[in-house]
Amino acid sequence: MPLSSVFDKRSIKLNLESTTKETAFKELIETIAVVHDELDGDIMLASVQEREDKLNTSVASGIAVPHGYYPGTDCIFGALGISKKGIEYGAFDGKPVHCVFLIVLGEASREKHLRVLNRVMSLINSEDANFLRTAKSAEEIHHVLSRL
Repeated sequence: MPLSSVFDKRSIKLNLESTTKETAFKELIETIAVVHDELDGDIMLASVQEREDKLNTSVASGIAVPHGYYPGTDCIFGALGISKKGIEYGAFDGKPVHCVFLIVLGEASREKHLRVLNRVMSLINSEDANFLRTAKSAEEIHHVLSRL
């Protein structure tokens, strides 16, 4: 399953307006809800926030991967947001986050989520990571995601 099947082009935001992680979660969940109108945004938000309250999901300098579980589905949905200004995230290094991979996992997809997280981490550790912040369109980013 390539990352492009998790992150629809319409759920890639190049200009996140949010300056806090809570508002970034809402902004990104709204993009998932546009693509998947069968999902309830409040349930997604509560799940992602509950997971974040347990442990901060910043995983690398300037990058975070918040995630949560959604009941009653076995699908994985994602939104990718890029912030030029940076988001106050409470990251371990104290720096703002500029790239947020928000992932909503169906309760029945728990085993798949490790593969998705592994692919996200591979992207973060590759030369394509810098490209994410400089991409000119969601289509460019989606093309990179299709290779992973």
